[in-house]
Amino acid sequence: MDLRPAPPPPERLARNLDWNLLRTFLVLAEARSITDAADRLGLKQPTVSAALKRLETHLGKRLIERGPGRFELTAAGKLLQREAIDIHGSVLRLGTLIRDVSDEVRGHVRIAMASHVVCPVFDAALAAFHSAHPHATLSVDVAASKDGLAAVLGRRASLGVCLVHDKSPRLEYRRLYREFFGLFCGPGHPLFGKTGLTKADLVGLPSVSFVTDRMSDALRPVTLMRAEARLEDRVVGTSAHLEEVRRMIIAGLGIGPLPVHVVRRDIEDGLLWQLPPYDQVPAIDVHVVWNPKAAMNRAESALLEELLARIEATPIEERTYL
Repeated sequence: MDLRPAPPPPERLARNLDWNLLRTFLVLAEARSITDAADRLGLKQPTVSAALKRLETHLGKRLIERGPGRFELTAAGKLLQREAIDIHGSVLRLGTLIRDVSDEVRGHVRIAMASHVVCPVFDAALAAFHSAHPHATLSVDVAASKDGLAAVLGRRASLGVCLVHDKSPRLEYRRLYREFFGLFCGPGHPLFGKTGLTKADLVGLPSVSFVTDRMSDALRPVTLMRAEARLEDRVVGTSAHLEEVRRMIIAGLGIGPLPVHVVRRDIEDGLLWQLPPYDQVPAIDVHVVWNPKAAMNRAESALLEELLARIEATPIEERTYL
């Protein structure tokens, strides 16, 4: 027989629930054990254990199954984690929203950016935004696209400029631009400078790539291109940052994929050499992503509006770079 108390009425739960319990639970949900969570929070293990028990008592549900070699969220725990992420994001933003109340648009915009985004439409939107709202501030955090999307979902970032594989129903997306990836080698590579090459010349050669170059991730078309070239299965080096993949290619670690329009200058300067396939290279879309449930400050809303207006006004042909 389940002797745990029945879930309390919503009004009483909202009145009695301590926000600090939810904050502690979010850390627990990402931890490997109560001891691990206590270390992350800088608290003692019994304190964290007691907080979890109080939260489970408040909700009348077991949230984490724990025992020897077992520490995992229950169905109720997974649901609470999703909702608590939203609540946490809203609490974090309260100070910014209150501080931003004035006639002049102020506030801070945090952008989660994929590595080395080259897009004149985006640059023009930033310039127009700063010109119209000089007292607003910006920060750009470069990260792997999956981490940027997680930051937008968790309301730790105002918006993202990311590659997208599976679209979350909790986020909104607009395609910012389309780019095309080719395969390249550096000056020290045996194929550098050679013409008349075919994909057969690439068979079995070592490669480097992005961490998202996987069948289950955003660069799936690039993965297929590498597979069709029959490069060596083992990838010598990976990075989430385009600059580091470029560095490894130039240094001669292996053949690797890069956006053609981004490395045009490197090709002209003799730092990179494009390899087959030359036709039907994979197209990758880069999106602007935001959380429609996030309470944006005025600066965030202004920049998003500027971006969306420019995307709408610019045909996709002019936002396609090869």
